[in-house]
Amino acid sequence: MPAGKISKIGIIGTGFIGNGLLKTLHLFPDMEISAVLTRRNLNDFPEQSYYTNSLQELIDKSELVVECNGDPVYATGLVSKILEAGIPVVTMDAELHITAGSYLSQKGIFTEAEGDQPGTLAALQRDLVTMGFVPLVYGNLKGFLNFYPTPEEMHYWAEVQGISLEQVTGFTDGTKVQIEQVLVANGLGAVIAQKGMYGYLSEDVEEGSKRLAERAKEIGKPISDFLLNDPKAKKKFPAGVFITAEYADNQARALKYLKLGEGPFYTLIRNYHLCHLEIPKTIHQVLNGNGVLLDNSQKPTASVCVIAKKELEPGTLLRRIDRNFLIRGEAIAIKEAPQHVPIGLMSNVRIKRHVKSGQMLTFDDVEIGDTPALEGWKYTLSLAN
Repeated sequence: MPAGKISKIGIIGTGFIGNGLLKTLHLFPDMEISAVLTRRNLNDFPEQSYYTNSLQELIDKSELVVECNGDPVYATGLVSKILEAGIPVVTMDAELHITAGSYLSQKGIFTEAEGDQPGTLAALQRDLVTMGFVPLVYGNLKGFLNFYPTPEEMHYWAEVQGISLEQVTGFTDGTKVQIEQVLVANGLGAVIAQKGMYGYLSEDVEEGSKRLAERAKEIGKPISDFLLNDPKAKKKFPAGVFITAEYADNQARALKYLKLGEGPFYTLIRNYHLCHLEIPKTIHQVLNGNGVLLDNSQKPTASVCVIAKKELEPGTLLRRIDRNFLIRGEAIAIKEAPQHVPIGLMSNVRIKRHVKSGQMLTFDDVEIGDTPALEGWKYTLSLAN
């Protein structure tokens, strides 16, 4: 990017990430907001000059667009048109990537950003590989898990944390970590070693990560997985990620001196991720011609299937805003269940036939509209077969 140039950045989305990014970009003299695309009434916003309901206006005004709407069914069509216009797209939306990202990536520059766990793992992997480490485990750290939170609990925590009901429920029941680690697996050439991942309960990151590394060595491939903080642990996990890796034996003594332990497995922790505050790093990377940080790849192997939390009767409507009270997501190898419905398509979907509690949903179980997101998923499925 030439010195002194001011780049025009568009945003899709007005939730926690979108609003946070808007405030963050004001701090950078080499960037300015061009437009913010929203589905909401424009009168809802005090700074109305930024906001628009027109995709074409966003395209016409922007040199790069950041997508953080969070709804793959809505976002796939928008991002497709932006990429076709020759504009790169940075996103903080792992669910969009694993639903239609492989399809979108062949249209232009489409990358996940640093700041959420997948982009943070990709940045850490880039650093470690350039030093000679060989990753075995790409790990997420989860503090708690409750498959069946109540609406009352989730409304309370959504208000306390300042995020949407959909987001807080997906965090709580584990759907978010399943989505994130599938993107990591596809984008970094790892595998989901078992349905739902191991997710070992652990009091200590070092101990748990080495158990995962042993599994990776048995499998013979790097794995994407997570650790769940044991409630009995004296210390809580940080809000970060880790990579457990190997290194050449002739550096074992040096690595011990450098406080990485005895080996043969070395766990390096990135103990924070700062969401929208880190997105500008990836914007600069793309504008400087340094390409993609992380995408779903053209060789995806994993997806997130849909598991019913309770019996679902024909005619039941699954809305995106509260779907996680009825279903949750679980990571899976695509070849194990090619007829599964990916979680990213579950937006205003109607149940066609009786579904038992604990059952994995297939396309025979649901009515799904013909959308760009469905087209994107079919493309992803063709790459995995």
